Amino acid sequence: MEKANWSSPVEGFIILGLSAHPKLEKIFFVLILLMYLVILLGNGVLILVTILDSRLHTPMYFFLGNLSFLDICYTTSAVPLILDSFLTPRKTISFSACAVQMFLSFAMGATECVLLGMMAFDRYVAICNPLRYPVVMSKAAYVPMAVSSWAIGCTVSVVHTTLTIQLPFCGNNVINHLACELLAVLKLACTDISINVISMGVTNVFFLGVPVLFIFVSYVFIIVTILRIPSAEGRRKAFSTCSAHFTVVVIFYGTLVFMYGKPKSKDPLRADKQDLSDKLIPVFYGVVTPMLNPIIYSLRNKDVKAAVRNLVAQRCFAQ
Repeated sequence: MEKANWSSPVEGFIILGLSAHPKLEKIFFVLILLMYLVILLGNGVLILVTILDSRLHTPMYFFLGNLSFLDICYTTSAVPLILDSFLTPRKTISFSACAVQMFLSFAMGATECVLLGMMAFDRYVAICNPLRYPVVMSKAAYVPMAVSSWAIGCTVSVVHTTLTIQLPFCGNNVINHLACELLAVLKLACTDISINVISMGVTNVFFLGVPVLFIFVSYVFIIVTILRIPSAEGRRKAFSTCSAHFTVVVIFYGTLVFMYGKPKSKDPLRADKQDLSDKLIPVFYGVVTPMLNPIIYSLRNKDVKAAVRNLVAQRCFAQ
């Protein structure tokens, strides 16, 4: 197959989005815009308090700050374009812009998989080995852990994005999705995508299977340790330090399994017939989950709530 890369006859894509449901476009424009503003506000406040409040200069809140920044990056890579597509009759995107969007969305998703595993390890050490916690989770340890999460996520995204943009797209440039989602773009290729499917399967093992197994084992040890605490108050406090992270993990991985758990090879007979739910599930992952993260962590964490109150009080007195 010659010239199966940037010389493809397709110079851009048409995002089908919710064109078949014009009424839903208006509804989802308002809903997604409001949720995006909540994401920016909620995660922005979390980043701010974790930087400004010295009491939150701990590994757990450092990881939380990274998670909030990651959520802002992920939503910003897709939401503005999705909102624009709801208002624009001709929903087009250039080939290069589509590639950038695929890279950013996949990189942020892969990074969050690794980062949530790192956060589980942090909670495991804090509860199961509290005396060794300051040594094991020192700044020399948790900063490289966070950096490696970003590096691993971006690296695997470069691989998948490169494999995708090198495929030939022979004229069929209509993406039946709300954005340039990698699996939706793969369906448009006019060649065998077995390598892409295999590489996606391997990625699923390392970024879905391994972190989920690691988090599961960590929480088994955490729960066993907590149940051994003699006082009910002690058990309650220990559970409260993990409940927010566990809730975020369930929402994140539960949605991600639906999206990437079973990658499908191209099916010519159904390439243009993607169910509405297949479009809305990624929206749930890409918008609702980042919106819920700061809410979950702030509602379940007294330190964060106190830090936010102090921040607001300082700004009020400063005026």
